[in-house]
Amino acid sequence: MGRIFETRKTTMMARWNKMAKLFTRISKDIAIAVKSGGANPDTNPTLRRVLQNARAGNMPKDKVEAAIKRATGQDQQDYEVVLYEGYGPHGIALLVETATDNVVRTVANVRMHFKDYGGNLGTTGSVGFLFQRMGVFRLAPEGVDLEALELDLIDHGLQEMGETSNEKGEKQIVIRCAFNDFGQLQSAIEARGLTPLSSESEYIAQTLIELPEDKAHEVLELVDALEQDEDVQRVFHNLG
Repeated sequence: MGRIFETRKTTMMARWNKMAKLFTRISKDIAIAVKSGGANPDTNPTLRRVLQNARAGNMPKDKVEAAIKRATGQDQQDYEVVLYEGYGPHGIALLVETATDNVVRTVANVRMHFKDYGGNLGTTGSVGFLFQRMGVFRLAPEGVDLEALELDLIDHGLQEMGETSNEKGEKQIVIRCAFNDFGQLQSAIEARGLTPLSSESEYIAQTLIELPEDKAHEVLELVDALEQDEDVQRVFHNLG
């Protein structure tokens, strides 16, 4: 079983609205999950996963409850998930995952960000082949026997398992599977009494490109600008 060596992450300038952006993203995830499977996390595994991510992001309980209430209301906006592809500076490939109620606005903004930071918005399929969509689970390592867990989960879709650290330097276990095995692996992890710190579908670059620090910073400026856009949920790239 392959071990994970996660992409190097350069810390960008701290922003006061970082937490607000995270809560907005999770609120949209809640709306999409409730729309597709109802407001009961016991019968809606997608919502249960999103609520786990909300706890991991320290989203206040009242904000979570308000998001669920809004999602069940008649006037809740319908969000369309749209994936945009393009190249940033120095040939770095980017996938931009959005959740929007106005595609015209969103594509215009995404194109503007690419242009402003030396990139180019591409067409569908232009860089997607460079990434693999996978299910990604992050667990706290305390009390976990890595070898035993790996053996337990292989039959449930586990493809990669390793250790990394979050932005605070706290160690985490990272588990990956093919996207089609996401639900199966989620159930297997929960059946072992483990609650993931987060669980997401992510686009994993198959080959990473290393750049000098100054050039990498140019790419990350584009990533940062995209991430601050109200319609953008997440940005994936192949910068090593």
